[in-house]
Amino acid sequence: MKKQFSGETAFRQAQEMDIETLLAFMAQLYRHDRIPWNEPQARAALVNLLGHPDMGLVWLIEHEAEAVGYLVLTLGYSLEYHGRDAFVDEIFIREDYRGQGIGKAALQFAEEACRARGVQALHLEVERSNLSARAFYRNAGFEDHDRYLLTRRIALPKKSKVEKL
Repeated sequence: MKKQFSGETAFRQAQEMDIETLLAFMAQLYRHDRIPWNEPQARAALVNLLGHPDMGLVWLIEHEAEAVGYLVLTLGYSLEYHGRDAFVDEIFIREDYRGQGIGKAALQFAEEACRARGVQALHLEVERSNLSARAFYRNAGFEDHDRYLLTRRIALPKKSKVEKL
């Protein structure tokens, strides 16, 4: 059953005390998108991101002081886009709050957060089969560049030299 809401959606920067809530939301998102879920790895990645705002930011999406979702924005740099760019790494709205403008508000909030940080391009990915989400993102101003996002995982040794820098 969808909950009807009135009023504004609030975005609160996540803190360590929010980790359990965020992990519960992440597990729901990963299950929905059929992404393999590994709670210890997800926890470690989340804790790392929360501790390094130069890499990205995490917000809880709240309505009437109740967490209804989350938004993750990661930061990068692109020659193609002439400077800083960002990626909506994850966005999740509880099912009972979907279709009521919260996702739209979250994307607007992400854009404002990017603008405040000098970000010149905002990216996201969406499953090819998720036609409603693709239409939603296009309506929000995102363009399909008819490219494929290819990924290669890089296994790091236990004690990475990168960590020592």
